[in-house]
Amino acid sequence: MAKQRKNVVMYGVSGKIGDILIFSQRNGKTIISRVPRIKRVRLSKKQKEHQKRFQKATIFAKTIIHTEEGQVYIKAAKEKTGLTAYNIAIADFMHAPEIKSINISAYKGKIGNKIRIKAIDDFAVKSVHVRINNAEGSIIEEGNAVKSAKDSWIYTAVKNNTTLKGNKIIITVSDIPGNCTTAEENL
Repeated sequence: MAKQRKNVVMYGVSGKIGDILIFSQRNGKTIISRVPRIKRVRLSKKQKEHQKRFQKATIFAKTIIHTEEGQVYIKAAKEKTGLTAYNIAIADFMHAPEIKSINISAYKGKIGNKIRIKAIDDFAVKSVHVRINNAEGSIIEEGNAVKSAKDSWIYTAVKNNTTLKGNKIIITVSDIPGNCTTAEENL
């Protein structure tokens, strides 16, 4: 692959010459490469699923960067060289957030008790939802945690919970594309 910078003849050229060369632009540089040879290969079921997911990612990226919510991708692209908002949005769609830790040691079933969650994403965690169920599965309380530090979120209990035995705390973390990750802690 050849790269040209500020060459008067090649500057701004893009497209294909026959079945030999492809010219493209990236960060003010003209990139010249050979036309790839495409071999017909049967895809496995997993590959087809991945292909469909990637198609959804491209649709998401094309639409989100033209919305107010998508401005975060444009801002991030300006800070990173070699990446576009489109690239960042696709990567964000393809990777779900992770829950690194759940600290329930301060939760004793009283109003004001805190549950601490550490959650990360390749781009940004949008929300952390906390639900507390009793042993029978009924919801005692639920709500969104508040961001406290870089990757830390805090949920503050709003109801008294007298029977802690058998209760479950269910944490759901989501990112901008809507990918969700859920984890449970038993009391």
